[in-house]
Formats: sequence, structure tokens, C-alpha cells
Amino acid sequence: MKNLIGLLALLFMFSASAIAQQKGGEKGGGGRPVGGGHIPAHGPTPTRSQPQARPPQGQPQGQPQGRPQEQAQGRPPQQGRTEQGNRNFSDQVGHPNAPHVHASNDQWVGHSTGRNDPHYHLDHPFEHGRFTGGIGKGHVWHLAGGGPSRFGFGGFFFSVAPYDLGFCGDWNWDGDDIVIYDDPDHIGWYLAYNVRLGTYVHVMYLG
Repeated sequence: MKNLIGLLALLFMFSASAIAQQKGGEKGGGGRPVGGGHIPAHGPTPTRSQPQARPPQGQPQGQPQGRPQEQAQGRPPQQGRTEQGNRNFSDQVGHPNAPHVHASNDQWVGHSTGRNDPHYHLDHPFEHGRFTGGIGKGHVWHLAGGGPSRFGFGGFFFSVAPYDLGFCGDWNWDGDDIVIYDDPDHIGWYLAYNVRLGTYVHVMYLG
């Protein structure tokens, strides 16, 4: 009788564990709201937005702005600061303050400035050609070294947009898995999604 009770208790524990794992898998990323291995089924949809103002004269396009005192003292600009104020992407408790994708519904948070965003303007889009490797969910790439200015995988090389440099400081350039998606708004850019963190940045293909 004791053996039967023990066996039933063991079966109950295994059943409860299996149900918990199934629920976590339904949320994506092992139950985490962002990242944790979740891979979006698709990239962002095109954004309909009003044209944005050009950066002030003397401010190079594609560079994040900082406060004058930060620039004068040689400190890097505050992360994500723009002429419109602070960019804040932490839309829910526990979500990162960086462009990210919700594991529950594949919502691309932060990809909303539209095709006229001057920070992603390129005079010569795709000047190094187009990325011919796999794009989207079925193609996971393992980072093989480098850094934001030049990183590679599978013989392909990219660089992170200057305006997004503050959002990839926690990436592991020698080990993270990423997925490349098309950017439907900003011509000449792709989106590199970090599978571990659930965050993404704009990247340019270097060849």
C-alpha cells in the first residue's frame, strides 16, 4: 500500500511539472516575457508615422545626442537620449529599457518611428550589397566575435547603427545567438534580434 501511495505521489509530481513546462512554452522563452530563447515568428510590420524633424545643425545624423555638459567633459551621452527627450522602452515591469520583442505576441517594442526617422537615414543604402544568408525565424546565427562596430557569423559581417549603440552593451559577441530580420521602414538596415535577451538593434551589412 505504501509503495502504491509513493508511486501515485511520484506520478502526480511528474504531471505537475509537465503542465508547468507546457504553460511556459506557450508563453515563449521558457515563460519569460522577453528573451529566454524565444524567437519571433516574423519581423515588425511597417510603421505609419509623421515625418520627424531633422537633427539640429551640427549634430551628425545617426549619432545619439547628449547633454552639452556631458560632451564637454568627454563623457558618453546618456543612453538613448534624443532631441525629443529620453527614449524609454521598458513598457512593462521586468522588460528591458531597450528595443525588444514580447514573447507572448511577437510585438516589436520600439520600432515605431517610421521611414522618415533621420537617425537611420543612409545616403547609399545597401552599399556593401544585401545579406544573402537566411533571414527570419528559421535561421539562427551564432556570434563569432567582434563588437558593435564589426561583428560576424558564418562569413558575414555587420555593424550596429550608431544610434543603437547604447542598447547592445550586454550582448555576448562571442557566444550569443541572433536572428536577422528585414527592416520594413529604414532602407539599408536590418534588425539583429538577440535570442537570449529578447532585444534588437539596427545593423548594416558589411559584406
